[in-house]
This record gives sequence, C-alpha cells and structure tokens, in this order.
Amino acid sequence: MKYLLFKCLVSLGVTLLLYSNTNAQVNNQTQTTTNQTVQKATVSGTIKDGSNGETLIGVIVTIKEGKQKVTTNEYGFYSLTLPKGTYTLVINYIGFNKTEKVVDLTNGNQTLNIDLESVNTVTKEVVISAVKEDENIKSTEMSTNKLDINTIKKMPALLGEVDVVRSITMLPGVSTVGEGASGFNVRGGAIDQNLVLLDEAPVYNSSHLFGFFSIFNPDAVKDVKLYKGGMPAQYGGRLSSVLDVRMKEGNSKRFSTQGGIGLIFSRLTLEAPINKGKGSFIIAGRRSYGDLFLKLSSNEDLKNSSLYFYDLSTKFNYKFGSKDQVFLSGYLGRDRFGVPAFGFNWGNNTATARWNHVFGSKLFSNLTAFYSNYDYELGTLGSSENVFNWKSRLINYSGKYEFNYFLNPNNTITFGAQALYYEFRPAKIVTKTKGQANPDVEEPYKFALENAIFVGNEQKVGSRLSLTYGLRLSNFNNIGAGKIYTLQDQAVPTDGKKVVDSVVLKKGEFYNPKYILEPRFAAKYELNEISSIKASYNRNAQYIHLLSNTAASVPLDIWTPSNTNLKPQIANQVAIGYFRNFKQNTYETSVEAFYKTMDNQLDYIYYADILGNQKRETQILTGSGRAYGAEFYLKKSKGRLTGWISYTLARTERKINGLSKNEWYPSRFDKAHTVNVVAMYKIKERLTFSINNTYSSGTPITLGNQIYEVYTQKTLFNPSETRNNFRIPAYYRCDIALTYERPKKKPEQRWESEWVFSVYNLSNRKNPFTVFIQADVNNPDLYKGYKYSVFGSIIPGITYNFKY
Repeated sequence: MKYLLFKCLVSLGVTLLLYSNTNAQVNNQTQTTTNQTVQKATVSGTIKDGSNGETLIGVIVTIKEGKQKVTTNEYGFYSLTLPKGTYTLVINYIGFNKTEKVVDLTNGNQTLNIDLESVNTVTKEVVISAVKEDENIKSTEMSTNKLDINTIKKMPALLGEVDVVRSITMLPGVSTVGEGASGFNVRGGAIDQNLVLLDEAPVYNSSHLFGFFSIFNPDAVKDVKLYKGGMPAQYGGRLSSVLDVRMKEGNSKRFSTQGGIGLIFSRLTLEAPINKGKGSFIIAGRRSYGDLFLKLSSNEDLKNSSLYFYDLSTKFNYKFGSKDQVFLSGYLGRDRFGVPAFGFNWGNNTATARWNHVFGSKLFSNLTAFYSNYDYELGTLGSSENVFNWKSRLINYSGKYEFNYFLNPNNTITFGAQALYYEFRPAKIVTKTKGQANPDVEEPYKFALENAIFVGNEQKVGSRLSLTYGLRLSNFNNIGAGKIYTLQDQAVPTDGKKVVDSVVLKKGEFYNPKYILEPRFAAKYELNEISSIKASYNRNAQYIHLLSNTAASVPLDIWTPSNTNLKPQIANQVAIGYFRNFKQNTYETSVEAFYKTMDNQLDYIYYADILGNQKRETQILTGSGRAYGAEFYLKKSKGRLTGWISYTLARTERKINGLSKNEWYPSRFDKAHTVNVVAMYKIKERLTFSINNTYSSGTPITLGNQIYEVYTQKTLFNPSETRNNFRIPAYYRCDIALTYERPKKKPEQRWESEWVFSVYNLSNRKNPFTVFIQADVNNPDLYKGYKYSVFGSIIPGITYNFKY
C-alpha cells in the first residue's frame, strides 16, 4: 500500500511540476511568439538587517510587474528566475521598511544583496509602506507558529525573565501538565515527541530549574518556529512537533553588548565583527545565583545546599568570497541541585558546524555536522564512607546535506540526506560501603543509526492554489554489542512480560532494520484576497523513546532506542483550516481542526520499575493513541494594543491492551479546554503594559477510590483498574508586566536600557500540580485528598536590561 502511495505522489508531483513550468513562461516585458524559446536569467542574493548584518529568515521578495514571489531560506538566501528584462523587486519583512530595488536581467544572471532598514530608520532610498502582513493567507503553512523574539521579550514572565518555551505554551495546541514540568506537549503528544533543535542540533532536555526556565538565552535567539503539523520533509524523528530555534550570527557592523540583571539570574551578551565585516561572533552567558542566597541563611543545611544553573551560547561565522560561508555554534549548560547528603545535576552540550555554498544562482546548499550530549548524575555528597553515584548519558553525532533548488518562481525544491548516530549509556553506578569500594555496576551501552533521505517541493499552481509536498524515507538500525531478549506476554498483562530467551550480538553488528515511508502534503486555496482554506497531511516516525512512569517528566528519565521489543512510534495527522484577515490585515483569524492517530504508544504496568532495570521492556505495554480537536486563533498585529486570543478544544486518548479493560482512556496530557489571552498595550512611547491570562481543564491522574485491608493494614486501590480515573482541578493564572524604556539623552547615544516590573500569578491562586490521598493523622480510618501546588502565592519580579 505504501509503495502504491509513493508512486501516486511521485506521479502527482511530476505532473504538477510540468504544469507549473508551463505556466512560468510569462513575461510582460519580453516580446515572444509561440515558436520562440523564452530566455531566462536569475537574480539571487542574501538579505540582511542593515543595522547589524544579521541574515533575515522568511523575507518576502515580490516582482512588482507580476505575481512571482519567493521567501528567503534559513540563511537569508533568495533566488528568482525570470524571463530576461528589467524588474522591480519589492522586499517586505515585519519590523522593516518596504524596499524597492530595480534589477536588470537583460544581460544575464545578477547577484543582488540587500540590507533592510528598520522602521525607525528612514533614508531617501527606502519606500515607506506597510509590510506584507497577509502571509497567513498566502502561505501553504498551517499548524505553524512563528514568534518574533521582540514579542517574546514583551510578554510577562516568571521573575521577569524572558523564556522561549513558556511563551510557546501560550499558543493554540501547546500545553504543559503543570508548573515545574519539563518540556511541553503539542496536540496530545508526550514531551519526547517534540523535536527541539538549537541551530539544527537536537536538545534532549530544554529546561533549567525543573522546568521553570528554558535553556534558550533570549539575547542569543534570532528566530523561533514551531511546527505542529504539515512538517516539511527535511524534518523527522518525532511524532508531534518541531521547535526550530536559530541563534543570532552576531553583529557584523560594530561591537555591541547587551544583558540584564534580575532576581534569579543575570546574563551578558557580546557581539562583534571579524575582519572588517567578513564575519562576526556572538557570546552569550547566564548564571543564576540561588546558591549565593542560600549561603546567607542561618540554617546550616541550607548553607551547604546548592541550587543554580548556568549556560553559554556561542556562534561564529565567516564568509569566504561570495559563495561560501562557514558557521560554528555551540551551547554548554548545566543545572545543579543538592542538599548536604544528596544531589544531582544535568546538562546539555551541543556543537554545530555548517557550510553554506551557492552553486550558480539557483542552487543553495547547507552541509551540517553536529554533536549533542545530554547527561545527568545523582548521588551522595560530602561522604567518603558510604558513596552512591549514578551517571547516564545520551550522545548524538550527525551529518546532514540539504539543498534548496529555486527552479522557477513557482517551484522551490528541497532535497537531501541525513545520518544520525546514537550512543546510549543508561547507567554507571559506583558505590562504597563503610569506605570499601563495591564492584561497579554498568548497564551495557546501546548503539543505533538513523538515516533519512528526503525531497519536497513548494509549488504555486495557478493564481489561487499552492502546494507543498514531499517524501521522507527513514531507516533505523540497532547496532551491537548487546543482548536481545525474547519476551512473552503473561496471563495478566499488568504483570508485565517475562524473558524466555536471549541472544548475544557481536560488536558492530547491525540488526532489526526498519524502513518507514513518511509522505508530507499541504495545500492552500485562496478564496479571495483576505481569506483562504488549507489542508495538510503528514506521517511521522519516531525511533527513540523517553521512559518515565512519573506524573511529569524529570531530568532523570531514561532515553532508549527502538528494538525487537519496542517498535517505532508512528503518527498520521490530517488537518484542515480556514484563515481570514480583517481591517487591512490588522486582525488575523484562523480555525484549524485536526485528527491524529498514533501507533505503538507506550504505557506502563502498575508499579513499573524503570530506573536501573536492564530488562525494562518487561515493564512496558504498547497500544494505540489518538488526538483530535479544534484550535481558534485571533491576533491583532497593529496599533497600540496588540496580542492574541487562542482557544483549544481537544482530546487525547490511549488504548493499551491490559489497561482500563482494553478500552480508550484519557492520556496524562489530556486537556479538554485551554484558553490563552496575551495583550500588550503601548501606554506611551517608552511605556508598555502586558498581560497573560491562561485557563485550562485539569489533567487526569490515577487514584485509588476504595480501601483494601489485609491483617489490619489498610491501603487504597482502584478495583476497576481504570487508568487516569480522576482529574486535577482546573488551572488558571494571570501575569502582568510593565516595561519602561529609559529615554536617550542624545539621539546619537548608543546606550539603551529598560526596567521590567512583573507579577507572576497575580490572582494568587494555588494551582495544583497533582492530587494525592492519604490517611488522616488523627483518624487512620479517614482518608483525605490533598493538593500539591508548586506556586501558591504572588511572585513579583524586577529586571534591568541594557544594550550598547
């Protein structure tokens, strides 16, 4: 069936491509006849921010004399092939003045690099006009959100500290299970079903301080884009979403610095050009200082405790001639938490090397190699007599070669390949008892190789219809050495599975190969100039899994690859949406409905033992999942009052053999209703007030509802064995912030600063993270329910930000 689908999609793509090429033969400036061949030429180049030399992603380049247009890729590159003649290029980008450039293609190909000026800088060469704000109508992208970093910085934040991940949870279809939970959930998916990329390198834990802050330093972030569906073919490896975060390249015009001092941490960023603007670099660091405050305590235990994080983000780039540019970027981050007797720490390290090369004027290539390392450690502190130390690590190495071929104004083809090597080190345990060292215990390493080839096309068919379609073929292989267990179901599924046989594999031996075809398709049809309908379908495969039987993910959860007992997870998602703008694009509205099916979803037997169990597959049950719902979105992007309102109506369920009587039950991430309101009001030129309001239905948990007594010992149990049979109360929170930008004493003054005053949880609501039941201290026969709240009071914050 999948090969028949493959042939149909290829045939459809070839037919549409030929049709599009035929339609591309249009030019109102070159005289031709039906027997003549239209001679063509290409204009290409890079578009940058004129103030700092940063390349700009997603800039719209339109031909004034026709309807042809193209957008810049992730490196600011664009290419347009047209019949020979003279044209006017109109360049639009939010936050910058519209620019018009005349290009003469009469004598052949031309390179035109363009620097855009921001809206507060006006020169005689710039035509001031409204930017192209109807891309939500014109683009084929749906189930996609792009947040401008300046918008993120204006939103209220915990303790006044801007956070990328917390900001995206205010978007439709995105949620968390509660405060203090790592990661985020998209359209009913688990957190490991999100591919989080930092300059193309995967990040396996995107949180600092148990989920209160993300690892992304906002001063170093250039672009944030979230795909909830309709993913392009070049992305893969996860079921639910892709969060693509791109770092700044650094200021190639002059030295600059910015930073901030807050209640919980401080940050500093340095940027400067290299060799007269041929390159640039950025170095951004943060460090929290909760541990310094603990040392001021009169409590000795607190004095000897630690609670802090730090991170360092760097990026260098250099241009060799007009066709080659090299980028080197890296991230180093660490969290440490410890009390006098015990502590743990975790962190991410990534390194990315990229080479951009332009072949001629139509073909752009990007060769990427990256390294990613996530590790954690826990154990005893300050004791040499009795020692316990546990280390775990997941390492990635990858190479990816991707090409953008700008065939003509109606077709942009993307193709390439990627290889991703995994090294799993589940546990190394070192112990001492009364000063005597015990034999080390180390789980065998696990190795795997994931490969993919992909091809996709963005195509305009006629004046109203646009398509994006592609195919991704992924392959996964486990690699020895290791041991394969043969498992057998038991009579009672919730007792787990038992090992009946095992096979030892040689080092370097490939086994258990998997091949999965992942088609992608999206279409947009413009009903008129202000509205369109869109539809998308994507199939995704995921070969690695995060094992956790806790209420919310924690840094100590275990990543493991698919194997002979854990099949790859597969998701099929369809979506349809209606998009409409009002009042000259001041208001953007959309309604999207989606339905997603998921195969080989994981859940666990009761009282599952995951940590330290080399046969942890015996504790896992698999089955089906589904998620469906509708997302409503209203955004105001002009005027003194801006912001958005989103409402998500959704359900996500699982059906696992042996759980809940083999019937559908709500997953841990199920939220029927979620409402988010984000508003920013410019009171005066330098004074902005912002507010967040969020409400969501409570998430489900499993609780016992009857008392079971054995020999006078009483305990609660769930006789119906219904999974997630109770819901935590609904969640509501209101945050506010006031940003005051200090005026410049002189127009040419480069020093800029601002104060941010914020209040988190203004409603002073004790939102429960979870609920538990236990016997009353004074009456053991009476069981009571208790709520556990992470934040139960108003939390004020103040931050001073500066820029030079």
